[in-house]
Amino acid sequence: MMAESAAMPVRATKRGDERTPLGGDRDVLICGASFAGLAVARELAGSGADVLIVDRYEIGERQTSACGIPTEWLQRLGLMAAERQRFDTLVMHTPHGTSRYRLPWTFSTFDYRELCQLLWRDCDASFETAKVNGRAAPANGDGRIAVETDRGTISAPLVVDALGWRRMLANGDGYQPPDAPLSRGLEVHPGGESEDLAIWIDRKYVPAGYGWSFPAKDELRIGIGSFDPRFHVKKTTVELTQDLGKEPNEYQGNWIPHKLRRGTEGGVFFVGDSAGHCLPLSAEGIRTALYFGMALGQELRGVVEGRQTREQGAASYASFHDSHEWKFKWMLRVQKLVPRVPPRILAPLLRLMGTKRFVDWSFNHYLRIAPPEYAGSKWADGSAHDQDGPGQEQDDAEDATGAERSLV
Repeated sequence: MMAESAAMPVRATKRGDERTPLGGDRDVLICGASFAGLAVARELAGSGADVLIVDRYEIGERQTSACGIPTEWLQRLGLMAAERQRFDTLVMHTPHGTSRYRLPWTFSTFDYRELCQLLWRDCDASFETAKVNGRAAPANGDGRIAVETDRGTISAPLVVDALGWRRMLANGDGYQPPDAPLSRGLEVHPGGESEDLAIWIDRKYVPAGYGWSFPAKDELRIGIGSFDPRFHVKKTTVELTQDLGKEPNEYQGNWIPHKLRRGTEGGVFFVGDSAGHCLPLSAEGIRTALYFGMALGQELRGVVEGRQTREQGAASYASFHDSHEWKFKWMLRVQKLVPRVPPRILAPLLRLMGTKRFVDWSFNHYLRIAPPEYAGSKWADGSAHDQDGPGQEQDDAEDATGAERSLV
């Protein structure tokens, strides 16, 4: 939990007669019901596996980001109903000037609850609200992993940690702020409209980091992200909001990982923020959560359908995960470089970088880190809702995986 004073949703804990014990064995246990966890479950739909998702909040309840993503990802995943606003230009503000970049692809803001519900619509898993406390000692030596929750212990041979930066099911590595490689973000949602997808690189607001305004139809998502977790961002979030003529409300925030971590550990699969699947510099984590979630879901599907062992699936997922490490490291190098650029040089540098050739080159390379082509077209054309047989679905998955590996 961030040190900022932020209004957060009430945890959907079962109470009274609803608080029944939760336990037993499942084929797949997914801990975490946001983008990454739902993406894994969606890939397992129709496999015949007994899949359980647990989260301390209801599906779609706890938004912790500005909820923006390249539009093509929404299109290919059949999630366009959640879109709220689309942009083809990025506005960059510095103390010494403003630059406008015409993007080679469009970017969309979306409604968090609706997008999560759309992902959940395509799953055939079961869901329970429960707080995950960590791993429990297994009852026997059959290779199943036991997870302790506040409603009981659940076990499964395939366990996914999609719970976020705390990495709850790891073996305990002291990954705690402010010493861990985490950024700090806080955001408010005042009502209003704008046509500008805007970023502020201004040490008036944050010594190392940036401010943002992501319009979403009838609200502005305004916030501050600090690369230094020791810098508290509530005061400057309020300042930026008021500078834009708005009053802050609906505070939401989170810690944001900016370093890739192991994709597998102790038999558990990690995805999303728990694996560090959040891009340094931009702090974009939704697209990568969906991307790596799909990749993991395809590997787990191969296990439950008997086409590979758990160990083979883990090795394949770890290889895919690790093949992206150099991309994350380069982004982190740039993140560390930006605060060192003198402010008087930053504005002309950004203008120089605003040439169409450079913008197209840089933003297309950025998109290729997690390319929308990986999602294929099975969700976009509605064929997945018709429940194609596993053979066709696997062909689609293999085609998508092959395309990504050739890109890497």
